[in-house]
Amino acid sequence: MPDPRERRHLSRRGFVQGASLSAFALGGSGLLSACGTSGAKVDQDECRSTDKSDSEQQLAFSNWPLYIDPIKAKNTSTLEAFEQETGITVDYTADVNDNDGFYAKVAPQLSECKSTGRDAFALTDWMAARMIDLGWIQELDHDNMPNVDANLLDWFKTPAWDPDRKYSVPWQAGMTGICYNSKLVDPVESFEDLLTRPDLKGKVTVLSEMRDTMIFMLLLQGADPEDFTSQEYSAAIGELKSAVDSGQIRRFTGNDYIDDLKSGNVVACESWSGDVSQLGGDNFKWVKPSEGFAVWADNMMVPNLATHKANVEKLIDFYYQPKVAAQLAAWNYYVCPVRDAADHMAEFDKSAVDNPLIFPDEQELDAGIDFMPLDSGQDKEYQQQFNEVQSG
Repeated sequence: MPDPRERRHLSRRGFVQGASLSAFALGGSGLLSACGTSGAKVDQDECRSTDKSDSEQQLAFSNWPLYIDPIKAKNTSTLEAFEQETGITVDYTADVNDNDGFYAKVAPQLSECKSTGRDAFALTDWMAARMIDLGWIQELDHDNMPNVDANLLDWFKTPAWDPDRKYSVPWQAGMTGICYNSKLVDPVESFEDLLTRPDLKGKVTVLSEMRDTMIFMLLLQGADPEDFTSQEYSAAIGELKSAVDSGQIRRFTGNDYIDDLKSGNVVACESWSGDVSQLGGDNFKWVKPSEGFAVWADNMMVPNLATHKANVEKLIDFYYQPKVAAQLAAWNYYVCPVRDAADHMAEFDKSAVDNPLIFPDEQELDAGIDFMPLDSGQDKEYQQQFNEVQSG
């Protein structure tokens, strides 16, 4: 098991680490079959592509919704600035709604050493770890990314699943908690409120990724999400099922909970910290539940058979300039992983200079909760139980 300093920064949306990595190597097919893919590990020496960055000034990047400042805002877009500075055209697509859903899109290609049509994508710690272990991700050339080595915050530098950041670099990070609409409902300050208050019935969503939601369900049982038993997990699943069966929970979502909040169909939900800034209006409030909160990062990676890796490395390096990082964070309000970005924030949003959702200190990040490492058998079992509740 990694020491506590390593474990502290290995979640979004949760993380499989430590024992689970050896389980991937020994029994990965069992875990992958739970996601609809088996025998997916590849030999990277037999799955290589020629980088065409010198002759093709382009790249294709898949990311989460609401994660970049407007890409067509003339003379104000960070992406436009990158394209003008480098001559590289970026085909940017916001088609990552949750980790498992995106995995299902690309696993058939990556497990058979075929191109996904993407040069880069950003996925959460635990899914990044899975793909790296499966041999699906190309090693990055840090000589092309001096800003990363100079400016990546120490807290994010050495995750146990990629300790030298050979394969991944954080795009943004964040926290998992609760968002509520203060125009439509009284403050919602705990996960217990979310699942029990009569005024919220049928107007609540929780997240579709098992680790996200089960962290809080375990906390409600008085269990430790970083060290729990199968009996405690089953009890937590039982409480989640009761909330679904009673009609308290409207549905399980990825980033699309934003649409429900905007429409008023949902008045409170489990959510990610940065998204509240994209909702518009002061009525949408994001809070850390009284039970605790999770911390995570989404990581840029280059998949096998991508043909513009050097161009991606230029993109990553561009976004690790503190001023560019500040401009990006001023728009999406996620945790910024870039050193000294706070020094430039006043140029873009004076109100965000000391915002703890963007620039939390290490003590606050250390307080975030991780999900216990799982071996392949546990992962399959726990995911199956969660899927059964989701499907009703």
